[in-house]
Amino acid sequence: MQELHDAPLAPLTTFRLGGPADRLVTATSDDEVIAAVREADDSGTPLLLIGGGSNLVVGDKGFAGTALVLATRGFTLDGTLLELAAGEVWSDAVARTVEAGLAGVECLAGIPGSAGATPIQNVGAYGQEVSSTITEVVAYDRTTRERVTLTNEQCAFSYRHSRFKADPERYVVLRVRYRLEDAGGLSAPLKYAETARALGVEPGDRVPLDAARDTVLKLRAGKGMVLDPEDHDTWSAGSFFTNPILTDTAFAAFHARVRERLGDGVLPPAYPAGEGHTKTSAAWLIDKAGFTKGYGTGPARISTKHTLALTNRGAATTEDLLALAREVVAGVHEAFGVTLVNEPVTVGVSL
Repeated sequence: MQELHDAPLAPLTTFRLGGPADRLVTATSDDEVIAAVREADDSGTPLLLIGGGSNLVVGDKGFAGTALVLATRGFTLDGTLLELAAGEVWSDAVARTVEAGLAGVECLAGIPGSAGATPIQNVGAYGQEVSSTITEVVAYDRTTRERVTLTNEQCAFSYRHSRFKADPERYVVLRVRYRLEDAGGLSAPLKYAETARALGVEPGDRVPLDAARDTVLKLRAGKGMVLDPEDHDTWSAGSFFTNPILTDTAFAAFHARVRERLGDGVLPPAYPAGEGHTKTSAAWLIDKAGFTKGYGTGPARISTKHTLALTNRGAATTEDLLALAREVVAGVHEAFGVTLVNEPVTVGVSL
């Protein structure tokens, strides 16, 4: 294991923000990960796990404890069964499944971060979620101090949520197992209207795998959602807020606020989200509350390509970013009575 002290964390995050960690450890095997976690737990040292750093907002003061970088590697394909080590780069793994002619995660192309983070967030985009393909997650249980294997059902997946996110101090994801589909080189049925439209087909149709992946990458790049060090619109955590899921009563109140503010002819986005619940669009809320693309005059601004991404224009601090996030949250709540919830994990700070 590599060990550094007073090590900067900003270069390890896609925001490029945050102060140093007292101690930075890089583990390249499951055994090293477990050893580092046990050492921290035994000494009572705070522990921060870092994969691709694409979902982290680290405070300007840094982290008073041990930051552990999961740099494990492992890509094993057995028929349609895929096992990834937690440290595998997710976008690279997706590319390899497409090359192998297997469907199931092709519309999750271009998402930054590591494979180990996918079950934690139940990563999803363009009509796919990893929960539909994950069969098992191998993790280290910090409570029982042993390796455990959790089934898909035991992971308790829901929209951008899981058992791991609900109890973030307990499990350290080591490996993730997926069951993909051999559809003769075709994608899974397309569920997202924008993707189908871009491909000139109908929702539910299948298309060649590489066409689905390439189209998603183009759509993501157009929204600043594919990492590019030269493009400050990608100095972000992708979608900063989750799409709100409202009860029927709350959605009716929200709809009334929309009519009051925007007129009777304006209908907010609405998607079924289980019995008695409706999901709406955080990006729509932000835009209609007056926070348009490129909003802001300081070093942290809304992306010029997508209202859902808050960005570091190159000289921002974490406090600059949080000030912008708080302004957006307050503005959306004042306009529509809906409270946005941040998707990235905050370290040493909060909204």
